[in-house]
Amino acid sequence: MSLRRHVVANAAPPPATARYAHAVEAAGLLHVTGQLPIYPDSPEESLPASIEAQAELVFLNLRRILDATGYRLENTVFARIYLTHFSRDYVGLNAVYHRHFSEDAHLPARTTVGVAALGRDALVEIDLVVAKN
Repeated sequence: MSLRRHVVANAAPPPATARYAHAVEAAGLLHVTGQLPIYPDSPEESLPASIEAQAELVFLNLRRILDATGYRLENTVFARIYLTHFSRDYVGLNAVYHRHFSEDAHLPARTTVGVAALGRDALVEIDLVVAKN
């Protein structure tokens, strides 16, 4: 099986302490690395306070990766979501999530889990598995 690794210049960069590709393509699927709510054009900027603003930034980064690799959000097979304040932020996260996955025909399978902490003290992180078409 051949693998194609993607590093996307206009997506949020990995931190200096970590090395990874933004996505890896294998067997017709794109595995997108978990994205934090980092401003892609100014990654050192402080994270926004609300779950909604953070989730929008995550989707901005996910879309930049998908655009650069030729994949589409509508072809997402699986989404994995991590929340540091599950009970408090679940509804707000879903409000943003449903704007990006607005049609029932394009809803991916999904897991949402509560975690103790995320990088940069983020409230949310999302990774995806996306099919080619």
